[in-house]
Amino acid sequence: MRVCVIGTGYVGLVTGACLAHTGHEVICVDNNEEKVKTMKAGRSPIYEPGLSEIMTAAIQSGNIEFTTDLEAGVHHGDILFIAVGTPPLPTGESDTRYVEAVARGIGAHLKQGYKVIVNKSTVPIGSGDWVRTIVLDGIAEREKALVGSGKTGEDLVNHIEVEFDVVSNPEFLREGSAVYDTFNPDRIVLGSNSDRALTMMQELYAPIVNREVAQEKDLPPVPVVMTDLCSAEMIKYAANSFLATKISFINEVANICDRVGADVTQVAKGIGLDSRIGNKFLNAGIGWGGSCFPKDVSALVHTADDYGYDAQLLKSAVEVNQRQRLMALEKLQHELKILKGKTVGLLGLTFKPDTDDMRDAPSLVLIENLNRLGAKVKAYDPIVSQTGLRSGLSGVYVETDPERLADGCDALVLVTDWKQFAELDYTKMASLMHTPIMVDGRNFLDRTQLEAIGFRYVGIGR
Repeated sequence: MRVCVIGTGYVGLVTGACLAHTGHEVICVDNNEEKVKTMKAGRSPIYEPGLSEIMTAAIQSGNIEFTTDLEAGVHHGDILFIAVGTPPLPTGESDTRYVEAVARGIGAHLKQGYKVIVNKSTVPIGSGDWVRTIVLDGIAEREKALVGSGKTGEDLVNHIEVEFDVVSNPEFLREGSAVYDTFNPDRIVLGSNSDRALTMMQELYAPIVNREVAQEKDLPPVPVVMTDLCSAEMIKYAANSFLATKISFINEVANICDRVGADVTQVAKGIGLDSRIGNKFLNAGIGWGGSCFPKDVSALVHTADDYGYDAQLLKSAVEVNQRQRLMALEKLQHELKILKGKTVGLLGLTFKPDTDDMRDAPSLVLIENLNRLGAKVKAYDPIVSQTGLRSGLSGVYVETDPERLADGCDALVLVTDWKQFAELDYTKMASLMHTPIMVDGRNFLDRTQLEAIGFRYVGIGR
């Protein structure tokens, strides 16, 4: 099928590359010329495992192109994905100006024929109908300009006789495993009131639904949830809000465990074996971050407020998470007492492993507060330490290897549970430190091993 993906962030680029990999003809559109040049050269502008390989193969097969020309993309695609950012505003609601600009631009370039316009961006509930209105506004503006210019005949007819439907197709990708999640989804959600549009979307996703590109091809077909626009949009917000609440819950339990002498890792194991609860997202630590959970929970709370409902549980989940980010700081103060003049090393900077994303990362809160208390802050991250990203960080010395990080430190804090951190030479690192203290902010490291080396190990809820 002929596909256009507008926006090449995490969601757009992964979606476009993976659809091209399944055999569709894809054009990815972005208004950033340098970014487009990078992608044309076969280089991914973001770090995501497996993405560069998928892109390279799709470019070589001729199934994917990159351009800044929105008109060319709209004319190419029978299915048009809107995958631009919807960052949070200070009020908690989503900033939809980029979605609006794209929708208006699509309307300005639509010509005769049928198109399916897909909301892939995480948009406020009710945005499907709003996007339709904006596209129609774009069509009306173009018609007015054509008539005003005196154009008639084929130019005007081709533009006026357009048909389109809007589909909500929320993404459930995890940064760090987005390619895997695209090819091995738990479900695909399609929201629309148009049978024609839903049929086209089912055809588009058939290779994925039928497990043709899955890691385990013998599994049953991927469930496809077909519903209305509003419910599809709500599914996205409800899913992320539930997962964020689950993390805040286990962090709340961890804080109680700290006080009564229980071990939250054992508690999580015990309750996770209950099939009604499950063991995922029960890892206590220093809280969630990134671009999705904070934005989506805040947006759902804001939507509830707009409609006269006080979403107290969701607000509490946010409050617990904000407090949890300071838990590592409290443990440092307990171990080192006065932090002024002390040197603290952070293992990891990104909000989670296998990504270069620093958006709303707990490390940023730690850096800010350690600086406020007069500590010197050093950090090492497998991605940030090797890229230009470190130049944008302030208040922290980014080291190039773990040993340089440990040198002279009064304590280390594991912030991001990169797999590499389980295999570091902690014996050598301990010998380089003033005091070998490890605050394990993710309960990730081997406590027994570290204590045998001579570390004072401090976990969360342990």
